[in-house]
Amino acid sequence: MEGLYYNVDNGYLEGIVRGYRANILTNSFYVNLTQSETLDDVKLQLSASEYGPVLQNEAHVSTSLLAQKFTEKMVQEFEYIRAHAVGDLQKFLDYITYAYMIDNVILLITGTLHERDTRELLDRCHPLGVFDSMPALCVATNVAELYNTVLVETPLAPYFKDCLSAEDLDEMNIEIIRNTLYKAYLEDFYNFSKSFGGATAEIMAQLLEFEADRRTLNITINSFGTELTKDDRAKLFPNIGRLYPEGSLKLAKADDNDQVKMVCDVFLEYRQFFEGTMGVGAAKTLEDRFFEYEVHLNKVSFQQQFHYAIYYSFLKLKEQEIRNLVWIAECISQGQKERINNFIPIF
Repeated sequence: MEGLYYNVDNGYLEGIVRGYRANILTNSFYVNLTQSETLDDVKLQLSASEYGPVLQNEAHVSTSLLAQKFTEKMVQEFEYIRAHAVGDLQKFLDYITYAYMIDNVILLITGTLHERDTRELLDRCHPLGVFDSMPALCVATNVAELYNTVLVETPLAPYFKDCLSAEDLDEMNIEIIRNTLYKAYLEDFYNFSKSFGGATAEIMAQLLEFEADRRTLNITINSFGTELTKDDRAKLFPNIGRLYPEGSLKLAKADDNDQVKMVCDVFLEYRQFFEGTMGVGAAKTLEDRFFEYEVHLNKVSFQQQFHYAIYYSFLKLKEQEIRNLVWIAECISQGQKERINNFIPIF
């Protein structure tokens, strides 16, 4: 029944997003790209890809320009899908943008605290997380004004409601706020996705559980040697994921990386993350392993039909592609060709 009615509203957009996915660069293209000696060579190589048209009128390219143009293209593709979506899919796509809204809000609050230029802050915000009242964040003078005049009008209001107070706006608490918001967001998105049942619930549960576990591990490792107490650390862990609840309880009490590794040894998919990643000069960082596994999960989601998870997966794969291209361009521009192959291949 799910497949019978799915195509009425969503068949066209699924075809579009699968077409976008078919344009994602393959490993052989990256091999050719890594042979480039200058950024002009990179531009020439990219002229044979879908990025050619967005770069053809640029006389001088830089890594920042490449990142900007690639991101603009990704946003245009996502917004095209979003503009044609209806009903539940439209709301699902809105949920995807909430993560970018959180990042933008935290960026603006942090920049305002440090008296950074408002225009510069707004220019650095991710386009997918833009909302109408965002510029007003930069002129709010206190937390009550911030919430009552700005955040209450956004979809993030329920997430902010329980984690903002007047005493929170300092450097450490900003990070606590960020992680508290993400915890609330991931749990809400998880429950929303589960409400669909079928393939959407199954695949999105796997994707969001991994994202929750990644955040749990990062919070644990990054809290070592800081003023964050173990009780406060535990409050930041999402209440979903493979690690929840037993792994989360053990990670809340961990004192070093070795104890984190011992907790993850129980989980087959996470055990490999810590093999050769913790020592000095490790071939791959823990973040690299996270990205590799995320790419694997998002590729797998395209193996099923009639579900919404492919829209989430498409965006994540495009983000990884942009990271790869910017990494290669940075290595070339900085003369670090020996590190140029440290990207995450997708196909």
